[in-house]
Amino acid sequence: MEKKDLKIVFFGTPEFAVASLDKLVGNGYNVVGAVTMPDKPAGRGHKMYQSPVKEYAVAHGIRLLQPVRLKDEEFVEELRSLNADLFIVIAFRMLPEVVWQMPLMGTFNLHASLLPRYRGAAPINWAVINGDKETGVTTFFLKHEIDTGDIIDQEKIAILPSDNVGNVHDKLMELGAELTLKTVNSIVDGTFTTIPQDKLLKGEAATPAPKIFKDTCRIDWRKSCADIHNLVRGLSPYPAAWTELGSHDTDAPVTMKIFTTSPCGICPETSLPGELFIEDNHMKVACGDGHLIEILELQPAGKKRMTAEAFLRGAHLSATVRMK
Repeated sequence: MEKKDLKIVFFGTPEFAVASLDKLVGNGYNVVGAVTMPDKPAGRGHKMYQSPVKEYAVAHGIRLLQPVRLKDEEFVEELRSLNADLFIVIAFRMLPEVVWQMPLMGTFNLHASLLPRYRGAAPINWAVINGDKETGVTTFFLKHEIDTGDIIDQEKIAILPSDNVGNVHDKLMELGAELTLKTVNSIVDGTFTTIPQDKLLKGEAATPAPKIFKDTCRIDWRKSCADIHNLVRGLSPYPAAWTELGSHDTDAPVTMKIFTTSPCGICPETSLPGELFIEDNHMKVACGDGHLIEILELQPAGKKRMTAEAFLRGAHLSATVRMK
């Protein structure tokens, strides 16, 4: 089959998916439809938000489908009418079987981890939070259980000590686009092979990557300096780790997001987890393992993101203040 004869329907929503869609279009593949989330109100003005995949599809004249429910008969029939040979899913909802079994050449997903590591909604975050030294992207054919299908291909990258989840996301977005193209090329050529994930697990459990909630993001100062630093990296710039700055008096604590930290030495022997040390416009906090971590960038509730030095110039903190 020639690439121009292959009919593809692309499922995706965020910018991460657009990079792969653009790679396919730019390399001459025939994307006959794009499926994305319905428009929804967002922001203070409740302006209708259009997904990045929709914006791309409209700009490039790709037929657009925005179903509310993926099992709706009207949507399924419209999808079937496209007569696609292959479905590609990137950063989208879980598809019902009636959809992913539709194309003759199958449905594959691009996942932002080295499966079977980090199955779930937040694979990039958890790789950084857990202090992994490498991650990558995986293409696999869909099956009933989420992120469990047979692997087609993978590519790896290093997670650098200076990386946060934003950096890793952007690198995986570009790497994923290349792998998506490589995978489609191999399907067209008939040269692809697959491997069941169970063979890679060798009897061990897969690593989960559950959805990130607000409580996930709260810093527990009783943990080690390394764990706290990796939590901050794994949530920066979004949704961001957070903590409360409070004192022993009756003042209400101030909630603040923490974007950048740096391990910076050993605590005084009598310090407690969360104790704050301010020295020459530097904010250092005692961690549970007896080490200090410096806060470099933060955002107090209701204010803009700023350096710790800028915050301290206007904060006038008392001697009893500490992180909670």
